Amino acid sequence: MAQETKNLMKEIRLEKVVLNMGVGKSGDAIEIAKKALEQISGKSPNARNAKKAQRDWGVRKNEPIGVAVTVRSDDAKKLLQKLFEAKGNNVKQESIDSDGNLSFGILEHIDIPGIKYDPKIGILGLNVTVNLSRPGFSIKLRSKHKAKVGKTHKITPSEAKDYLTKEFGVNVR
Repeated sequence: MAQETKNLMKEIRLEKVVLNMGVGKSGDAIEIAKKALEQISGKSPNARNAKKAQRDWGVRKNEPIGVAVTVRSDDAKKLLQKLFEAKGNNVKQESIDSDGNLSFGILEHIDIPGIKYDPKIGILGLNVTVNLSRPGFSIKLRSKHKAKVGKTHKITPSEAKDYLTKEFGVNVR
């Protein structure tokens, strides 16, 4: 009986999880959002600056208006499991893009297991972006001899759905 061989280059892995809070103004709001993201991820977040000035909103160019943190490796898996629990282990099919990446929002950060309400922080919402990859995807990121990932090597939405269901027990509907 022939044994089935598995292609190691086709294995999908969790590259990173990015948590983002768009605050819309600088000052104390940015510091509060930083505390909330640090409480959720255990990593120190970075401020994100405005790319353009918006006079109607009172935002100047390069003024910090958001906060983001990137989590990788085993920490990302543990964090993502908590974030899926906050969503009730349900994710919409529309949340998966054509490259197999996933994005969803959490309305109240206190819904995440292990996060307690802090009156100094209040209740904030956040966006979660999950980046999936395969071995060899680094060719699109390197500085010399940059190349495209082939069509057959890209992650399809159905493959991403299968991965999320198998790894995290998430119901993609």
